[in-house]
Amino acid sequence: MSRFLAAIGLALAIPSCSLAVDFDKDIRPILARSCWGCHSAAIASGGLRLDTRSGAAPVLAPGNSAESKLLRRITGNGPGPRMPLGSKPLSDEQIASIKQWIEAGAPWPEGGAAKHWAYVKPVRPALPEVNESAWQRNPIHRFVLARLEKEHIPHSPEASKEKLIRRVTLDLTGLPPTLEEIDAFLADPRPDAYERLVDRLLASPHFGERWARPWLDLARYADTNGLEKDRRRSIWKYRDWVIQAFNRDLPFDQFTIQQIAGDMLPNPTEDQLIATGFHRNTMFNEEGGVDKDEAYWETLVDCVSTTSTVWLGSTLGCAQCHDHKFDPFKQKEFYQFMAFFNNGEKRIEDYGDTSQKYVEPQLDLPTPAQEGRRKQLESQIKAIEQKIKSADLSEEQAQWERSIRSANESWVPMQ
Repeated sequence: MSRFLAAIGLALAIPSCSLAVDFDKDIRPILARSCWGCHSAAIASGGLRLDTRSGAAPVLAPGNSAESKLLRRITGNGPGPRMPLGSKPLSDEQIASIKQWIEAGAPWPEGGAAKHWAYVKPVRPALPEVNESAWQRNPIHRFVLARLEKEHIPHSPEASKEKLIRRVTLDLTGLPPTLEEIDAFLADPRPDAYERLVDRLLASPHFGERWARPWLDLARYADTNGLEKDRRRSIWKYRDWVIQAFNRDLPFDQFTIQQIAGDMLPNPTEDQLIATGFHRNTMFNEEGGVDKDEAYWETLVDCVSTTSTVWLGSTLGCAQCHDHKFDPFKQKEFYQFMAFFNNGEKRIEDYGDTSQKYVEPQLDLPTPAQEGRRKQLESQIKAIEQKIKSADLSEEQAQWERSIRSANESWVPMQ
């Protein structure tokens, strides 16, 4: 029995030894944790860098681990002290991985880490060749048809106009078409009836309402602060701004700039200030006994995490505590990023009980009627001020002075 178990153990162990070492998975984390602190772009002790292939070349002998200075230094078999200096030596498993990697030729993906598909620049592909050309109406159809032909699957028949208007209306507005809209589309014989339908739906205010929702989810929009107290907040103006941005087809670069730093633009408009509400969508902890500075800290972490996820398409959560093992983000960079959000106004007040209220920078946002009345009053004030500046008051002042003097002459001194 013991021999049988030993044989199983040996059989299981042998494949693991023959598995190829993956640089990004097995080697890079070791170098990042134990070597880059002294041998990287920031600090290249002894002129040696271990964060690039060219920098590590002097201590590597690809295919010959015995001649590699790197292996000799991490095992303590070479001249000089054992590396990493002043730190815990590498484990036997880590040394074995590095040795196996060197024996395999020390493969090192060019340009650093092997690029994840998310970081690969998209390139417009050539249109594939297809057998059936009558079915396609646009370039996307050719890609769909090419895959269908490869799998020997026939394409679906064209949808009826009833199905078509229902699908596109739900897609663009989130609402089903009305009976009147269906009848009008069915009765439209023009060849571009579908294109006209799409244009009408894109011009509908419901288009912005439908497509703002995914963005508001990314921006973690909510009408309350969250957590235990979950008090209401007045941030719906930001929601409306996003809806209007979709409806007026605001260019994405402006959509980005105004949300990230609308208040930093020269003479920002009210809309640009409202757009920065993106950063005010964080939850806030108002539970009794919560440390207000800790709660504020958590909002900063959320700002960093959300902004990176939305615009970088990558999370920075790992770098909050340590350099990321695979992505090019360091812990120092996480807090450098946080500094952008930690230089604004913050004010915390009491609700009158044991809870705290986080008072964000507030904007006066009058209703259209109030704004009209304010402009009317400002115009009247300006007219009165102009009248005062332009009036000749010299004669009126002279009359006032004479009246004062005559009043003084009527006084009777007391004896």
